[in-house]
Amino acid sequence: MKQSATAEDIKYYVPDNNATGKIADFFSLFSDSTRLRVLCALSISRLCVTDIADLLGLNQTTVSHQLRILKGANAVSCERDGKMLYYKLENTKINDILLIGVEFLGY
Repeated sequence: MKQSATAEDIKYYVPDNNATGKIADFFSLFSDSTRLRVLCALSISRLCVTDIADLLGLNQTTVSHQLRILKGANAVSCERDGKMLYYKLENTKINDILLIGVEFLGY
């Protein structure tokens, strides 16, 4: 039988307030359904604002606003190709988190 963790063990492994605040901010990226749909689209391919708006049935202002939030959190990055800006996931772990959520819900 496994022995219970001590209070010292628990205190050691539970992140401090600063770290939990950053973790909460990160997970808040997934709390808005529009932002979540944008992340899902970008997990498939790099896209410009116009393409995202057309694919998701959103206006470009809404998409740009969500991309600004995602870019500010380093979840997405953009690259210029001529006059066009294309957005992509900054880190493949974002896609992993999306997949875990889908699997958890059984989709």
